[in-house]
This record gives sequence, C-alpha cells and structure tokens, in this order.
Amino acid sequence: MPVEQNVWRNSAFQRLVGADVLSQFGTQVTLVALPLTALLVLNAGPFQLGLLTAAEMAAFLVIGLPAGVWADRMRRRPILVAADAVRALALLSVPLAAFAGVLTLVQLYVVALVIGIGTVFFDVAHMSLLPSIVRTDDLSRGIGTLETLRSSAWLAGPGLGGWLVQVLTAPLALLADAISYACSALILSTIGAEESAAPQERRGSLRTEVAEGLRYVLGHRVLRRVALVGALNMLTNGLWAIVQPLFLVRELGLGAGVYGLIVSAMGVGGVLGGAFAPKIVDRYGNGGAMYGGALLAGLFPLIGGFAAEGWRVLLYPLGLCLLTAASVVFNVAQGSYRQAVTPDHLRGRMNASMRFLMWSAMPVGGVLGGLLAEQVSVGPLLWVACLGSAAAHLPVVVSPWIRRLRVEAA
Repeated sequence: MPVEQNVWRNSAFQRLVGADVLSQFGTQVTLVALPLTALLVLNAGPFQLGLLTAAEMAAFLVIGLPAGVWADRMRRRPILVAADAVRALALLSVPLAAFAGVLTLVQLYVVALVIGIGTVFFDVAHMSLLPSIVRTDDLSRGIGTLETLRSSAWLAGPGLGGWLVQVLTAPLALLADAISYACSALILSTIGAEESAAPQERRGSLRTEVAEGLRYVLGHRVLRRVALVGALNMLTNGLWAIVQPLFLVRELGLGAGVYGLIVSAMGVGGVLGGAFAPKIVDRYGNGGAMYGGALLAGLFPLIGGFAAEGWRVLLYPLGLCLLTAASVVFNVAQGSYRQAVTPDHLRGRMNASMRFLMWSAMPVGGVLGGLLAEQVSVGPLLWVACLGSAAAHLPVVVSPWIRRLRVEAA
C-alpha cells in the first residue's frame, strides 16, 4: 500500500485521474455520437434506436457478475488497459466503415455491445484497483475526485459531443472518442500498483465464485441496504427518463436549448457534491455522510414536484441539482466504505454484484414508467417520480445505526 499521506502526491493516482478524464469525456461523446450516427447516417427509426441502447445495456445484465470473478482472479490494471483498447478499436471501426460506405445498423449494434462489455470490465476493475494505489484514509478523497470528474463529464461531455458531431459529422466524432480511449489505455499501462493474480488453488468454479460475491453483499447488513437503495434509485431513474422530456418539452413547451441547460443542472450538483464529499466524510465518518446524504437525497427531489410554468420551472433544476449533490455525497461515503471493508480477493465480485443488483432494476423502471405514462397525466407522473426518489433512500434513513459507521485508516 502506498505511503503518501496526500492523495495528490501519489503518482499512480495522478495517472489514474488523467486516464479517467479522457475515458469519462469520451464516454459522454459516445452517448451523443453513436445514436446520432444511427439516426443521421443510417436513418434509424425509434425502435432501432431502442435496440442500440439495449445492446449497450445488455452487457451489464449478462456478464456483470462473471466480470467480477475475472477481476478477482486477475490483476486489475491490465483489465483496464484491455477494456480501453477494445473500446477504442470498436469505435474506430465506425468511421472506417462509414468512409468505405459499408456501415450498417448491425455493425452499430455489435459496436454498442462491445463497448458495453468493455465498460462492464472497466468499471468493476476500476473501483477494485483504487484501494491498491491509495491509502484507506484517502479512499473518500480518491472516490470524491473521480465522482467530480464523472459529473464534470456529464456537465460538459454531451455539449462537446454535439459540437463534434456538428463540426466533424457523427462517425468522425466517434474517431475522437476512439483516440481518447487509446490515450487512456496508454496512461493506465504506466501505473504501478501493488497487486497480484489470485493463486490457482484459491479459485473455484465460475458459479461458485459468483455466488460467493452475491452472498457477501447480501449477507452484509450495510452493503445490502446500499444495494437496495441503488436498485430503487435505478428503478426510479427509468421513470425519470420518461417523465423528464414529457414534462419539460411537451407539458411546459421548453426548447431543446433550455432543456439541455436544465439537464446540465444535475452535472453542477454532481461537481459540488464531489468537491465537498471527502470533507463531509472526514468530519462525520462514512456512516454519518451516508445517512445525511440519503436523508437529503430523499427530501430534495420533492422540490422539483412543485415545478410549473413561469418562474416555478426553476424549481425543477434546483431540486435535481440538490438531489444529485446529496447523492454524490452518499455515493462517495458508501463507495469508500465498501472498498475499505471488503477483502481484496472479493473486491471485484463485490463491485460486480453491487452493480448487477442496482442496474438490473433500470429496465424494469423504464417499462413501468411507460405503462404509467399511458394511464396518468404528466403532472401526477412527475410526483410519482419525485416520491419514488424520496422512498428509494428509506432503507438507509430508517437505519439510524448507520450513522455510527466509520472506516479506520490502514
């Protein structure tokens, strides 16, 4: 374990952050440029765009748990390098095929699936590597920094992606993203981390090791509640994805530019939350920050429920900005806690199990949201989303003993 007291004096962490900047902004560019390639170049319809999104999401459900096993069996840094390299090659194939005049929707589906697979492995290994390069008492600062970068990419990345599509065309915008992933892989390959592959004699069958990771999460009274909060939030996010454009564009008649600014407010909240979260964790401990973040994240979305025409439209971005800030504080606190308390040989499976349990609920939320939207007007539907976000945090809020949790420095 490194001996630096200040996380920013840790050269391995500096390189991890540098690679993450490139990777996160590249991901946001892809979120804009890939569907626009299907729409503008191949004239894809709504159902075909839906299939493109499903292809990228499928990896989280299909290989999310096995990815955790492989991340525990292998060293994490080579996984990160390989994931970025694979994503770069997949994206590079799009502008090459477009230039040759042979690009098809089938190829985009395959590219989306490959990107999703790479993202699954990258995310699991990324969180599992961090405790190998920073001290336990620096975990909250490290995760806070990464959360701030993620929120900054969320804030600026879609605009950058749209500008690149407008200036370069959609396929060439993906070329820029491919370059960002390749540069990220190059930086990651230079990181020195104290890690080793799991000995062969400690390995069981794939099914046994997947089950071990799930048992660890579900048997841990804190991680079990955190996973439930995440699953309920992802369930509600599926509803927000439907109610947000319906409310802002169809109900209030806002233009695309204003809509984009309002959505960006969530990125502002994330940046603020990521900046202050480590200080909050230091002062109140992981448990106090988790409890306070969950409590505020349950209250703030209710502000957005009062949004309406006129000046009251500002209540919507205000509520979501504050919700995102509180959520990031909660995520930094629970993220640093779970990395610190989980044994290294289980860390990959723990992260994969948490992600699987959380993300599996999002498609369900989208279906439920679509069914509700057919039966309920937009105003009540907005309140359903607001109350759903509030209720999602109850598993932590109703467990006051969580406030006493504190991770001791290694």
